[in-house]
Amino acid sequence: MDKHHTYLWLNFLTVFFPIILSFDKKVAYYKQWKYIFPSLFLTGILYLAWDYIFTKHQVWSFNPNYIVGIYFYGLPLEEILFFITIPFACIFIYLCLLAYIKTDYLANLAPYINNVLLLFSVLMLLMYIDRLYSCINFGTLFLVLLYVHFNPNLMQMGRVYMAYMVTLLPFYIVNGLLTSIPVVMYNNAENMGVRVGSIPLEDHFYSLSLFVINLIFYQHFKNKAEAQVP
Repeated sequence: MDKHHTYLWLNFLTVFFPIILSFDKKVAYYKQWKYIFPSLFLTGILYLAWDYIFTKHQVWSFNPNYIVGIYFYGLPLEEILFFITIPFACIFIYLCLLAYIKTDYLANLAPYINNVLLLFSVLMLLMYIDRLYSCINFGTLFLVLLYVHFNPNLMQMGRVYMAYMVTLLPFYIVNGLLTSIPVVMYNNAENMGVRVGSIPLEDHFYSLSLFVINLIFYQHFKNKAEAQVP
């Protein structure tokens, strides 16, 4: 494999199994695509704007040795695809757990998890207000979880947190490769400087907010469509 296709292959492998398994009768993921793709588009706009600013201000950069070299507004094609492939796979995991695990085991713990993450986000925001990645990352997570807090009927957060924990396995594989090769290179002056292996700690919370925002839009489109059915 040409090393210039490394990031492209990681995107492809991320969606390979969700697409192949989309026609499983119990999950029927393909039936949800009409709600998922608008969600990916809207969330992608937000995160690509964030990505553009971060790249411009050298919060991170991309190793030209591992990308094909096609850019849009300074962002590699693979980075744009990232905001389609990763949430697509995460929502697939979420819906699989909904289909196959009937009990919400974290239902009672979810409000406490939410509150701890809200408090943690505020503390990190105040401590690292001068570091662009940390500041925007934890500020975004705080706003997202605050919205969820005031809209408790939007979705079952116990199931969301369970799905998020499952997504951490592919997260460590994909992000571990991206940051250890490295394909994506981080400027430690703009983050906390704390890493799990080669992965900046902030990436864990970045992944969570990306996941939850996509789910918020997905649930909105799904509820709207179901409300129109007589």
